[in-house]
This record gives sequence, structure tokens and C-alpha cells, in this order.
Amino acid sequence: MKEFMMIFIGADYTDLGLSPEELQNRMGKWFAWNDKMEKAGILRGGNALTPAIRRVVGANRTVTDLTSAEVKEIVGGYYIVETTDFDAVQKIAEDYPDYDLGGTVEIREIMVFDR
Repeated sequence: MKEFMMIFIGADYTDLGLSPEELQNRMGKWFAWNDKMEKAGILRGGNALTPAIRRVVGANRTVTDLTSAEVKEIVGGYYIVETTDFDAVQKIAEDYPDYDLGGTVEIREIMVFDR
């Protein structure tokens, strides 16, 4: 078994102008997907991220504070899952709730180093 990270990229919900009812419905889909992965025994962790962004760049370590409105896409969160391969994670990612909002799931295998 290997660990993979599913990274969720898209617009921030507040920028989309979702009503409270739409937001509640959307969160219900997220909770259902989370529960499905927990019951399957593959979910290892994950978090939603706030839209506030602080970037530190270059040799001079230039600091810039950004909001979701200032960037084209933001990383809204991630899940870490344990499964056999990319194909298995891709199958899990089919249930991602935000494809209809133009969202993207980026799948990355977590590198393990010997100590």
C-alpha cells in the first residue's frame, strides 16, 4: 500500500456567491465523501484550507499576502489516502464534490525516505 495526497484546486466558495442553503448542501456532499473513505479504511487525514495566502519568494524572501480573489486558483484542501496505486486514487476522486464548480483534483504520491 502507498499513501497519496489528493489536492483540491478551484475557486473559494465565498467568491462563488453560494447561498447558505447551497453551501450547506455542498458541505453535506463533502461529509458523505469523507465518511465513505473512512468506512473503506483508506482515509489517513486531510484538512480544508482558508483562502488567505502568504507567499515567501526568492533569495530576498519577498513576502506577499494574497486573497483568493487575487489568484486564479487556490488550494482549498487535501486528503491523504492509502491505497494501491494512482488508478485506485483516481477511482476515489470520481466522488469529488466540486467538479461541477470547475474544481480539480491533483493526485500526488507521498514520497517516503529511509532514515
